[in-house]
Amino acid sequence: MEFLQQLGLQQHNQGVSSGTIWMNSNGLTIDSFSPVDGKKIGSVTTVDKNSYEALMQTSVAAAKVWRNWPAPKRGEIVRQIGDALRVNKEPLGKLVSYEMGKSLQEGYGEVQEMIDICDFAVGLSRQLYGLTMHSERPQHRMYEQWHPLGVVAIISAFNFPVAVFSWNAALAWICGNTTIWKPSEKAPLCGVAVQHIIAKVFAANNVPEGVNCLIQGGREVGEWLSNDTRIPLVSATGSTRMGKALSAAVAARLGKSILELGGNNAIIISKDADLDMSLIGCVFGAVGTAGQRCTSTRRLIIHESVYDAFTAKLVKAYDQLKIGDPLDSNNHVGPLIDQDAVKMYLHAIEQCKAQGGQFLVEGGVVNGVGYESGCYVKPCIAAVTNELSIVQHETFAPILYVMKYSKLEEAINMQNDVPQGLSSAIMTLNMREAELFLSANGSDCGIANVNIGTSGAEIGGAFGGEKETGGGRESGSDAWKAYMRRQTNTINYGNNLPLAQGIKFDF
Repeated sequence: MEFLQQLGLQQHNQGVSSGTIWMNSNGLTIDSFSPVDGKKIGSVTTVDKNSYEALMQTSVAAAKVWRNWPAPKRGEIVRQIGDALRVNKEPLGKLVSYEMGKSLQEGYGEVQEMIDICDFAVGLSRQLYGLTMHSERPQHRMYEQWHPLGVVAIISAFNFPVAVFSWNAALAWICGNTTIWKPSEKAPLCGVAVQHIIAKVFAANNVPEGVNCLIQGGREVGEWLSNDTRIPLVSATGSTRMGKALSAAVAARLGKSILELGGNNAIIISKDADLDMSLIGCVFGAVGTAGQRCTSTRRLIIHESVYDAFTAKLVKAYDQLKIGDPLDSNNHVGPLIDQDAVKMYLHAIEQCKAQGGQFLVEGGVVNGVGYESGCYVKPCIAAVTNELSIVQHETFAPILYVMKYSKLEEAINMQNDVPQGLSSAIMTLNMREAELFLSANGSDCGIANVNIGTSGAEIGGAFGGEKETGGGRESGSDAWKAYMRRQTNTINYGNNLPLAQGIKFDF
């Protein structure tokens, strides 16, 4: 395919890179198959212990050089990376769509997120501010400053195979850190393509070898990163189960972690909602990326007075969805990532029915010409109660649960009454309802929206959630502080040495 050649992926055995140098490894081979048509795209070589150690040593050495580059100069490198992504937006977006399965527009959108975070980071490179404080001691000055951590490990998931890496990397780089990136083994070629783009910019600017290292592999490699004391921060996106194991390993060595884990996101549909506008946010939130976003809409909590009218709109909208090749812009829903995802989808439907759920739109696997990969499934809708165990569980698939409420406080309690706490929304034209939803008595999620859906976050705000979502924050606002260490400084410019708190220590 032409877009593979444009991205320099003619040789698919590349899988270990220290920046601009592609290294040899005696690791295993990972084959990448597209869920779009089931065809093999290419292969990458996983990191072995020797190549891992070589990369780590290179990254640690590079960190000692990179941290001494002025932050605006580091920002200039990130600016050039953003420009390179603009040039490669079309082929990289197509690769994301083809290797992962999301719609082409979503593939382009993911690359746009990379461009946006580069733009954000460039400005931030001149704004890594500390505070000044007044000292209680005469002729003393206090202030704080921020220093790089060193090496930051980034473990990304298949559903956003390039964007989430960039959220972390762009900030880590302008803060003076080096990065080691382990992409998902389900979308390894996206990582190789991005590394090619970055490597060209690094080479043109004599960036130290090791500022961004790419490694491929599975769980074992993630464990190496989690247990490596040379890595002060590990940022990981994935399942709650994975996050708990990683967090325990990193915490055991007193390291830091940023965790972006599961979501079980709900939209409350008020009796005062604009139902037509609400429909757009609900349908895209539920079926976008075939329900494989951590911010996908899993639950609709609908006021009893509009329940019938709104579910009728939903059913009609689902009847119009087109399922097929995501590179065809006429299709709304692409495939799930692989056969294991299909099995989980079917199992969730069985569990829902066994627990009493009533399907308003039936699910199932789509077969026939054009669906040979076996990864295409039908988005479905089930009427349930929030207490069902399957509803409490996040299924990474286009299954939407709908339920009724009578009072807003009840709806908020239903929304919060799940283990996860990532994204949430309310559809209402009632200001009081909106403000209650956003108050301390409202949503307990890291993201709370009014009159927009649960998915489609902008990079300007910090992204992340609470409870079993992990508590991490990435991207905008002051998320940059997680990639640096704070240092408090006190300077005595007087002739005496008074002690704090008025302590006397004479001898």
